[in-house]
Amino acid sequence: MGDGAPARRTRRAFWWPAALAAVVALGLGVPALVGGGTPAVGSPSAAAPATPGTDSPEAGFARDMATHHQQAIDMSFIVRDRTQDQAVRTLAFDIINTQANQRGMLMGFLDQWGLTQASSAKPMAWMGHTYAPHDGALMPGMATNTELEKLRSLSGRDAEVFYLQLMINHHKGGADMAQAYVDAAKNDAEKRLAKGMVDAQRSEILLMTDMLTERGAQPAPAGS
Repeated sequence: MGDGAPARRTRRAFWWPAALAAVVALGLGVPALVGGGTPAVGSPSAAAPATPGTDSPEAGFARDMATHHQQAIDMSFIVRDRTQDQAVRTLAFDIINTQANQRGMLMGFLDQWGLTQASSAKPMAWMGHTYAPHDGALMPGMATNTELEKLRSLSGRDAEVFYLQLMINHHKGGADMAQAYVDAAKNDAEKRLAKGMVDAQRSEILLMTDMLTERGAQPAPAGS
């Protein structure tokens, strides 16, 4: 095994417990995140924050990231059934649970604000981003319908490698979008959720890159 193996084992040993703790924390923290906490009566922050409008960055990010997350969940279910490799199946399970949990929180924000889960706005318009959807890929990092069909056709190591390549690009797009919201956020609860996404997904990119290396492969160019 090469000189980088101990570092990879250390990173993975640290990452999995942390990821599990994050899932548990997210599950327990839904009411606090959606409500944003309850200030003491009479305190300077006791006044209710303004409700975001349907064209606000808060609403746009919630809708777009929910869509982005759903594809990650779908891809993870696909690879779960296409390989018996425990490391990849564990990663897929973690992504399914974490992103489904976060997706529920995002939908909860919209419901709390009395806003619809969908709108006629173009994806990422809230952040001034111009992106031309193609073949089912609605936002940067998302896989195309053709790529999803290819993933469904593979098995074993081939499925593992292609899934990891797709998910690395997916996470890059998702982390960039979450960071854009963090930079523009006016809702503290949603900002904390987005910041957690940035940190977790960038950590997972490092993990998945190591997993590809172990399989003799490399990340695919974005948009490939």
